[in-house]
Amino acid sequence: MNGVVTALAAVATAVSPAPPTGESASHVFGDMGVLDEQAVRLAVLVDPRFLAECGWDPAGHVLAPPPDHPRLGWTPPVGPARAAASVTSCVVPGCSRPPGSHGLCRAHRSRQMLRGISVDEFAADPARRALTRFGPCLVAACPRDRHGGRVAYCEPHQSRWTRDRRVDPGRDEARWRRTTSPVVVTGQVSLAGMPPLITAQVLYGLQQRTRSGAHTRVQMLRMVVEDLRHAQADSVHADSVHADSVHADSVHADSVHATAPPPGMGREKRTVLTALARHAALALSDPETEKAKDVWELAVFGLAGRLRFTTISQSWLRQAAKRWATDELPRRRGDGAASVLRSLLAGVVRLSQSLRGSRPDHGDHPALLGRGDIESFLHRMSYLVSTGECSPELRAKTCRDVKRILARIRALGLTRPDGPAAGLGDDFTLACGDIPAEPERGEPGRDLPVSIMAQLCEQLPVLQRGPSGREIRVAVELLMDTGRRPAEILRLPLDCLTRDPDGAAVLVYDNHKRDRRERRLPISQATAAVITIQQQRVRERFPDTPLAELVLLPSPHANPAGAKSLSGGLLDLRHRDWVDQLPVLRRADGTEFDRAKIVPYAYRHTYAQRHADAGIAVDVLSQLLDHRTLEVTRRYYRVGEQRRRAAVDTVTAHSFDRHGNRLWRDAHALLDSEHARYAVGDVAVPYGRCAEPSNVQAGGGACPVRFRCAGCDHFRTDVSHLPELTAYLDDLLRTRERLAATLHGIDEWARADATPTTEEITRIRRLIHRINGDIAGLDAIERAHIDDAVAVVRRHRAAHTVPLGLPTIRATAPAPMTAP
Repeated sequence: MNGVVTALAAVATAVSPAPPTGESASHVFGDMGVLDEQAVRLAVLVDPRFLAECGWDPAGHVLAPPPDHPRLGWTPPVGPARAAASVTSCVVPGCSRPPGSHGLCRAHRSRQMLRGISVDEFAADPARRALTRFGPCLVAACPRDRHGGRVAYCEPHQSRWTRDRRVDPGRDEARWRRTTSPVVVTGQVSLAGMPPLITAQVLYGLQQRTRSGAHTRVQMLRMVVEDLRHAQADSVHADSVHADSVHADSVHADSVHATAPPPGMGREKRTVLTALARHAALALSDPETEKAKDVWELAVFGLAGRLRFTTISQSWLRQAAKRWATDELPRRRGDGAASVLRSLLAGVVRLSQSLRGSRPDHGDHPALLGRGDIESFLHRMSYLVSTGECSPELRAKTCRDVKRILARIRALGLTRPDGPAAGLGDDFTLACGDIPAEPERGEPGRDLPVSIMAQLCEQLPVLQRGPSGREIRVAVELLMDTGRRPAEILRLPLDCLTRDPDGAAVLVYDNHKRDRRERRLPISQATAAVITIQQQRVRERFPDTPLAELVLLPSPHANPAGAKSLSGGLLDLRHRDWVDQLPVLRRADGTEFDRAKIVPYAYRHTYAQRHADAGIAVDVLSQLLDHRTLEVTRRYYRVGEQRRRAAVDTVTAHSFDRHGNRLWRDAHALLDSEHARYAVGDVAVPYGRCAEPSNVQAGGGACPVRFRCAGCDHFRTDVSHLPELTAYLDDLLRTRERLAATLHGIDEWARADATPTTEEITRIRRLIHRINGDIAGLDAIERAHIDDAVAVVRRHRAAHTVPLGLPTIRATAPAPMTAP
């Protein structure tokens, strides 16, 4: 896909702004003088070699590709060819009238029959007078002559006109001449009578479509051209005609009946028309002209897809959004750039909809907008969440995106008097407080259970049924085994397998999402065998294509050389069909599994969970997933019960009471209870845990000593609470210093009660020193093990502990457990 986009963008930027001369387009238009600058510019891009191989006649404007053309070939009619098909004029020497029966024109045939002699004798008689032609048929697309001096058309069109006039006596004959199709000749497409721009667009679009490997049926191309002719279009574009249009203007030489596309051809015709229009539009486009449109072809900017501004109803906001997009495009790269831009622009669309629905002027005047309109937008987003039309996450993202884009619009100077958003008030913006908080993420859960994966693997042979079945199966197997993104697997080159110095298999792939090339992933020998077999199969299928151009998973469509990869859409479609036809999938406990969760990307989460359950450290797993931050990696897996139990064991072994005494004698007895507490969430205090019975029964809301935990024997803490203890000590010291200052209006008893006691500060400081001293005696490996265990416990605690409304302290990120 990127190769096609790059090629299209190169063509678009290579078009010279200076108009070429008409002589340079003679291979397309022949001797016809063409004044249409766009038509000439486009014709110059049509390769004469392509025109020669597809049988283009520049004089008659007829395309006649040979039947054996690899992309435009057609099947000749069954049966012997008619002898008259090769005769272009009457057999009487010098006679220029069109032949009829036995090779004679109508006049000579009548005389030959009256004399009763053979055709050869009649033609050889020197007394026979050659007759001049009657002139061309007045149908614009017809290359034939009129069949009589008193008629305006050739014989087929004369019959057609007579019939049409009988049906509709008031029919416009001039329009009929312009829109009527020529006589159909098998294997030919006539562009005679078409505007020069359409001729150039069809030929150039057909050239680009053919070179991309797509097959175009001559019959379908003829239908597209005749639809354009019937619609009297002045250029080729996707909306020129209706895909299912049927008209009775096609005339056969031996029949006057209309031709209509067979059932089911509407989609194919639409595909051909859209391709011709898109290729021609890209060839005549450049970034500057594209920016003026409301629908951008991102191929002009080197990206894939389109960007639509049509859903922004306010003219000023639409123009401002275009200027923002122009500024944003150079910062985007990779396969997902277009989708990111569309996602950001969706926030502007929602703002536009809010303005249109909440204001009498529909938000068309930026100078009249203010804070009230922002509040209406925020209320609208909240309403959409309440009705289920928008998720809380999408609401927060939309608000962030709108805030960012409005700020950038101002930074670009678009609110100045000469800008599209002139007069936009400073209060028409979102403040930080307007951004709603996102719901706290739960533990990841997009991975597929082991029992489900086993059932899927058993059904892999079913994937091989249907087109590209082998490639689809290999793609799914590699997704399961390697955990790569679907695009990374689909676009693997054929030579993607290598070996490290020890002989172990390594997969070489490109991280297209982050634009990181030639990443290396260790894989098993079984996975390497799947790749090796597929490599051999592809090489046998495309023996003449250079190795560097082949892909591992070639597409079945428009791919003569094997250089085009399977599309993500085809993989998604075939994968969904496969999953939907499988028998009921059940978990290990016998419950039914929702098959809607089985999507290609789920295999990446399953890969991460499988390695996490095997005890792979998060930093190693992050490298395997090719993430730059550990935080992203943590979103891909859950901490399993076994790892959580091991983490609790480690942390509990470093537990202390309020005096800083290590709980050696109780550690083993506490382990089982600690497992249960962490599994359901215990009664928490800001820097430890509380086991006082009445407080636990009340859910943490009935502490008899008003949360003076450092003075209570029911309080205990462990190494995982060290950041909170340190922050709490800092708060105590700051509070004491603040209350020690001269403050008016506070009674001494209140001051004394609120001032932290020296005993509490000493107790907390001793506790912190004791924990740090305990860790200082460990080596680097043991401290790293504790760091990992603390991270697991804190993460689980954050996900399961119920807030109690206790006095809060500033959150502090846990630092590595190093000795002071």
